[in-house]
Amino acid sequence: MANETSLTSLNDLIAPIVQEALFVASESAIMPNLVRRFAIANNTGKVLQVPLYPTQSISSDVAEQTDLTNTEVSTNVANITLTEAGIMTTLTDMAKNYAVSNVVADLGKLFGEAIAKRHDAALIGKFGSFSASIGATSRELAVEDLFQAYATLKSNAVPGPYYGVFHPRAIYSIKKSLTNSFVNPNPSVVVNGAMLEGYIGRIAGIDIFETSNVTGTSAGEYINAVFSRDAIGLAVSSALKIETQRDASLRAEEIVATTVYGCSVLHDTYGVKIIGDATL
Repeated sequence: MANETSLTSLNDLIAPIVQEALFVASESAIMPNLVRRFAIANNTGKVLQVPLYPTQSISSDVAEQTDLTNTEVSTNVANITLTEAGIMTTLTDMAKNYAVSNVVADLGKLFGEAIAKRHDAALIGKFGSFSASIGATSRELAVEDLFQAYATLKSNAVPGPYYGVFHPRAIYSIKKSLTNSFVNPNPSVVVNGAMLEGYIGRIAGIDIFETSNVTGTSAGEYINAVFSRDAIGLAVSSALKIETQRDASLRAEEIVATTVYGCSVLHDTYGVKIIGDATL
């Protein structure tokens, strides 16, 4: 037979979605690059177990010809359970064929952005599980909070590098203080950062990032955090998958974007949640 509609004949529909969506997902997500990532192959189960070895120490020296005391080494485990997230729409033939813009590419951008934000939001949602806390609901953040967070992690021998992720409203007061109310900047910190691009850079040994994906609470606060890469684990089986299905009677295509991933706190002492006032 001839003239069948197949994957080859529909490649103009499928390819632009995948390419656009992957680009957006890569550009929009901050957190996946700041945490410990694990890849999960198909048919290996939906729960990833991460063994956690505790730190060992030697409390005293030993005399010559004296046996060492036996030390039991045991592990804990952090479980990362995979879950699905997705978004779907039905694109009619009329919309696809007669819209002025490239609807397929537009949908790819929207879906990729949605998947990226889902990953970021899930990881940022783990900030509240950190054992240490700095700040308060009604108080603006200050530079000293960053130094305190650094001191907290360093005193617990948490390995670096350290990352700070803040909502723009929460980090605003720190930017303001560093730039002297945006008038007379401190060139060693600001000229290449806050005054030009809104990126502060490194303060107190912490690389500072800001994203609107940090959500606020009903109390009018943002739960930000400073953490080590090993504080949170992200397992990804399918970063982004897009499929289409034809509904002939509706004269339309179902377009479905999904992701299979999971995240969990690995060490709750490897991060410090920083509560900041949301008011500018």
